[in-house]
Amino acid sequence: MAEKKRDYVWLECSSCGERNYRTQRNLRKGEKLEPRKYCPRERKHTVHKESRKK
Repeated sequence: MAEKKRDYVWLECSSCGERNYRTQRNLRKGEKLEPRKYCPRERKHTVHKESRKK
């Protein structure tokens, strides 16, 4: 059976802490995602960091 190589992760706003986006990420790469995305609560583009849903 094939191994699972991709996983869903949540992108959390670094300023307010709200989880706004869910995306897929390759598990084999070690670096974490930190894209600039729009935060509706802050009403501006902020850095969103990768977090796993608990």
